[in-house]
Amino acid sequence: MQIMDVIELRTDLHSMIDKITDSNILNAVKTLLSEKTVTQTDWWDTISDEERVEIEQGLAEANRGEVIPHEEVMEKYKKWL
Repeated sequence: MQIMDVIELRTDLHSMIDKITDSNILNAVKTLLSEKTVTQTDWWDTISDEERVEIEQGLAEANRGEVIPHEEVMEKYKKWL
């Protein structure tokens, strides 16, 4: 990204934040920015070993084509949604 693009992006973000009046949104933005600028931690490093294993298993199943289409799942469970 070019330096002018970064400056323009920062300016746009400052402007957008200045217009927010909802404290919940402001707190969410603050949390998001604080977590990324302070820790720079990848979410993968924050989950448990069990969660990683389950995600990896799910990806392997998807790569093998062992999936159920979204529409089929929604139709099956629409009575609970």
